[in-house]
Amino acid sequence: MTQKDITFVADFLTEHFNEAPELYNRKGKYFNVERVGQYLKDEDDDLVSPPNTEGNQWFNFLKDSTHLKESPLLFPYYPEKSLHFVKRQMEGVIDQCLQKPADVIGKSVHQAACMSLYKISQSEDSTPQLFKLPFLWNDKTSNLHYVLFTMLENSISKIHILRRHTDTSRSVSNGILAVEFGNFLNNSINESSDSRCYSCLDAHFYDDETITVVLKESVQQEGKERVLAQLPLS
Repeated sequence: MTQKDITFVADFLTEHFNEAPELYNRKGKYFNVERVGQYLKDEDDDLVSPPNTEGNQWFNFLKDSTHLKESPLLFPYYPEKSLHFVKRQMEGVIDQCLQKPADVIGKSVHQAACMSLYKISQSEDSTPQLFKLPFLWNDKTSNLHYVLFTMLENSISKIHILRRHTDTSRSVSNGILAVEFGNFLNNSINESSDSRCYSCLDAHFYDDETITVVLKESVQQEGKERVLAQLPLS
């Protein structure tokens, strides 16, 4: 160690570990601890060196405010406690707030429909990811829910559109359909079907009547073409 290091440690000990007679009556608390570390201890004991809140603008503001002083909306302050203690208190309050909505929402959710999208072999160790980029859209004018998604591997050139009525007791025509892009962007009918085949990178609703898709040329070559297309839902 250099002399500078030794001086630094000595200054630290001098500042933080001076004798504190006012703490002698507390078991094992004969010296001031390092002021930052005491906040991080995971214990319920009071801080050895609590912060000095005198002159704090927020405390003065609360003290002078008749309405905020006893407001249940303000989280109580524990100046004698560590951050771990405050964290546990806050987690308890948050859990209590979320429990009732969780119970109510959980009891109100039920399965409206079940559709089989694909089957996989039971012998496979890990299930492959076949379902990609689900995007949700709610058409409030027509009271319809939409889900856009793609299926990997065997149908990368298709985008699937699932449509359900917000009233689960009502059904809509063409509840689910697929749009295949394939080679619809070919400049000429003479081009081969394999030369300009496209797959969907991403898809979102632009508005209630229009879907925006990002397409990628599927051929294995450098400089694959990207296309931004807007498709009318009709």
